Amino acid sequence: MKVIFLQDVKGKGKKGEVKNVADGYAQNYLFKKGLAVEATSANLKQLEAQKKKEEKEAAEELAQAKKLKEQLEKITVELKAKAGEGGRLFGSVTSKQIADQLKKAHNIQIDKRKIDLPDAIRSLGYTNVPIKLHSEVTATLKVHVTEE
Repeated sequence: MKVIFLQDVKGKGKKGEVKNVADGYAQNYLFKKGLAVEATSANLKQLEAQKKKEEKEAAEELAQAKKLKEQLEKITVELKAKAGEGGRLFGSVTSKQIADQLKKAHNIQIDKRKIDLPDAIRSLGYTNVPIKLHSEVTATLKVHVTEE
């Protein structure tokens, strides 16, 4: 019997796949637990429509990420911190501080976990900080740390 998987089933198939399984397995397990539906023409059309919708949403998401990248690469985030001799900071500038300043100064909200800072900024001056906006889009933000 051909079925369309609604969820991932270990060893059988992934969500959205159309596969042939034993009739009893389909009737007694997959259908009862809501893991799959029978692959009728109506269900197949619905699956195709859903895939097209997901592709369209993914394309829109990618376009938004590219637009945000252009905005971010024009911006320089200014942060003030206390520093000692030689431009070394007392403490450090973290991704949370960068995200907060970006929200406050430029009204752009970025999740601090998307800011790919290998370790916190510990010196004065300009630093290029990569921001992962999408699996395919990474922007570079300039962060300028000045003495307080």
